[in-house]
Amino acid sequence: MEVNAYFEVNTKTIKVEQQLQYKNEGNQPLQVIYLQDWNNSYSTKNTPLAKRFTEEFDSKFHFARKGERGYTNIEIITNASLESLNFEYLPDHPDIIKVFLAEIINPGEYYTLNLSYDLIIPNDEFTSFGFTEDSNFKLKYWYIVPAVFNGTWHYFSNKNIYDLYTPKADIVLKLEFPRNYIAISELNLVGTELTTRGQKMTFSGKDRINTDLYLQRQANFKFIQTDNFTVLTDISDKKVMPMQTALITDRITSFLTNNLGTYPHEQMLLTSIDYKHEPLYGLNQLPNFLSPFSDGFEFELKLLKTALKRYVENSLLFNPREDNWLSDGIQIFYMMKYMETYYPDLKLIGKWADFWGIKAFHAADLLFNEQFNLFFMQMARTNRDQPLTTAKDSLLKFNARIANKYKAGVGLRYLDDFVNSDVVEKSIRKLMDENRLELTKSEKFEEIIQESTEKDVNWFFGDYINSRKKIDYKIKSLETLEDSIAITIRNKRKSNMPISLFTLQNDNVIAKRWIEDVGKEKTITIPKENGDKFALNYDQTIPEFNLRDNWKSKKGFFFNHRPLQIRLFKDFEDPNYNQVFLMPMLEFRNIYDGITIGAKFYNKTILRKKFNYKFAPQFGTKSKILTGGGSVSFTHNIEDRDLYNITYGFGGSYRSYGRDAFVRVLTPSVSFLFRNEDDFRSNESKYLNFRYLSIDRHLGDNAQITLTEPNYSVFNLRYINSNKGLIKYKSWFSDLQFGPKFGKLSFNYEFRHLSQTNRLFSFRTFAGLFLYNKTNPESNYFSFALDRPTDYLFDYNYLGRSESSGIFSQQLIIAEGGFKSVLEESFANQWMTTVNLGYTIWNIIEAYGDVGFLKNKDSSARFVYDSGIRLNLVADYFEVYFPVYSNLGWEIAQPNYDQKIRFVFTVDPQALLGLFRRRWY
Repeated sequence: MEVNAYFEVNTKTIKVEQQLQYKNEGNQPLQVIYLQDWNNSYSTKNTPLAKRFTEEFDSKFHFARKGERGYTNIEIITNASLESLNFEYLPDHPDIIKVFLAEIINPGEYYTLNLSYDLIIPNDEFTSFGFTEDSNFKLKYWYIVPAVFNGTWHYFSNKNIYDLYTPKADIVLKLEFPRNYIAISELNLVGTELTTRGQKMTFSGKDRINTDLYLQRQANFKFIQTDNFTVLTDISDKKVMPMQTALITDRITSFLTNNLGTYPHEQMLLTSIDYKHEPLYGLNQLPNFLSPFSDGFEFELKLLKTALKRYVENSLLFNPREDNWLSDGIQIFYMMKYMETYYPDLKLIGKWADFWGIKAFHAADLLFNEQFNLFFMQMARTNRDQPLTTAKDSLLKFNARIANKYKAGVGLRYLDDFVNSDVVEKSIRKLMDENRLELTKSEKFEEIIQESTEKDVNWFFGDYINSRKKIDYKIKSLETLEDSIAITIRNKRKSNMPISLFTLQNDNVIAKRWIEDVGKEKTITIPKENGDKFALNYDQTIPEFNLRDNWKSKKGFFFNHRPLQIRLFKDFEDPNYNQVFLMPMLEFRNIYDGITIGAKFYNKTILRKKFNYKFAPQFGTKSKILTGGGSVSFTHNIEDRDLYNITYGFGGSYRSYGRDAFVRVLTPSVSFLFRNEDDFRSNESKYLNFRYLSIDRHLGDNAQITLTEPNYSVFNLRYINSNKGLIKYKSWFSDLQFGPKFGKLSFNYEFRHLSQTNRLFSFRTFAGLFLYNKTNPESNYFSFALDRPTDYLFDYNYLGRSESSGIFSQQLIIAEGGFKSVLEESFANQWMTTVNLGYTIWNIIEAYGDVGFLKNKDSSARFVYDSGIRLNLVADYFEVYFPVYSNLGWEIAQPNYDQKIRFVFTVDPQALLGLFRRRWY
């Protein structure tokens, strides 16, 4: 393949003349060739790449101007005889080209294509690759390449997951660009020359798939010559001296060569962009001044992780979208081995582990390599894990970039520990040696493993790789016989994976054996040993779901119970203790309690548990009373079904809801959560909640409000169905309430659509009906509200719930009627129906309008409306509403207009954290 590219910096355009010789590697003749033009994936807001951005709530691409996005303009495609060939972009894949050939290509034959096209390069703000603000080019997957054909065409669109699948090729790049630039490539530099238009640089390489290219005015890449190959990198650390950089780089390249064999190319390009796309998440992401690691260590980690990825993907040519688990696993497997080789005693939190106060935490006991299992278990415990064989574009972002990679690496170590004798390492090396630079599949690794051991490893390539089955065992019983010990092991899951059993004496390992085929239960008899305790998975090599019931002591009942441990602040789970955490609290929940000071006692660790409790007493600095609350919950996770979570809970709270006015709320509940089991990336979710609320209010001597209704209890049933996307947002719920004096049924539907022209249309409708109403006719406490619900169930985060004037009375929560103006008649004790509309005028400025009917007993239905301007700063979290015209007339011209402005603002940290979580889960 020869690519001649001329760079026009002013128009961020690359003019390309390309000759491509394609070989039919299949066993049948071809009449078409599929080419991959991933630069064209930026061409519209409807491409698979654009949809990927919106799925992950990244709005930059959607709001970008056309000139900021890229596309490809193909002038002509010809054959070797310069005959023009017909071609088309696939309808569902605007970055895949179907070329209709003039002749048939028989198996083993070559076919020449000549392409002439212009690449308009996108800005780098979308993926970090592209055209930069300082007019540099950072290019990945930039020119047109063929798809893989091995009897079936393998092509897929760009989704920003770094997984272009193309056959290896002998490449010649001839680049022409201005003289004040320098080109950096992993290919070998053949020559340079000056031209009338600038300069030319020619690069070449054999058997290549990666041709990243950097065209920079000031190159910040270092060329580091090692004993194995040359490293080109812009990964750096100012604290690391050049000599230390060279020593670290040489150590990494020697480690790779010794373990994985000779690198097939002369140079390896390691970039900060590649590391940024898949960094080593954790404490090493902290600012330098907070780093718990020594100077240079983070640099070494970055270089190691990026080098491992580059080494494997340039050596083993897996289908990166359909069969990537082994490539990921090899990277993490050898990263863990590197740490054990050079930093065997390094703790997860580095030097912090030796600090007074911190070293008491279990986090200080964890070794660096234990983080890989912890990150995977984060998804397993929340029932968001996915099989390793799931197509890469179907994985949640957290799984694609973190959890599945770590599960694969930890799984290879698990397999290695089970089969022993370095079988896994030797098998990986054999796979590399026999398949280097060849299209291959992970099944070949399975064949090598099967041939290398007599042990049954079908469990690994079955349950561990292909399913979401968890590993969870416990020692059910321990019985001492005359000359032996009978141990009964219970399998708490439906998987059938081996478990290790350790014999301990004073916490020192004196024996280890593997137990296979446990089924539901298995009793084994072993000779009497000197040990005083038996433990499953004692070294925690196995990624087991729950470690808290893995041991039994021979010493009796008292020694088989975990002691209580009280710790300040949340910690990692220590399976040897019943942990209780104490966290000081300083919060602002409402203006009546003011700043609350207290503490939270709870058992929730960093990894989620099934059973959780918390008790949080707090003192209100303004109300001068003890407030707070507590809750107990049990979560039942369900796998391989749309119903994936059932949570049983009981909660209680006591707080102010007015000046010298207090409320106690007790709530037992059960919730059912549903999702699309076939598509974890879907934002669609369903939620069914049953709860019973017992609400007890009382007033102090200085209360400024009165109680118009006695204390009450309400049974509430709510069903929510939502699909909250960035471009299309749909959500509806139905709510049913029964109390001693009233019954209510309501329905709420909301729809938003962000258009191609970046204008947001929003539609919301609400309908509420009293099934029966025996409440005080002089009170609107339980009535439907147009603009400010009374919130008798105490669900909403009102900062000044009982305020009738002042800025806190202007807080707006879009519920029930959803009006923004405060009308003279704003409650309905019979029925209400409203519609809320909004449309973007410019940028964050929107027009809104609300209309509706409300009906009270003994009066006719009344038509109501309002309208105005909305500043949509962060939808649902920070918004400002300016009323203009309503039933009250021209509000904008009326006195005290500043008191009519309404605000949506959120101070709940958990709600704000949801803005981050939705990008990953």
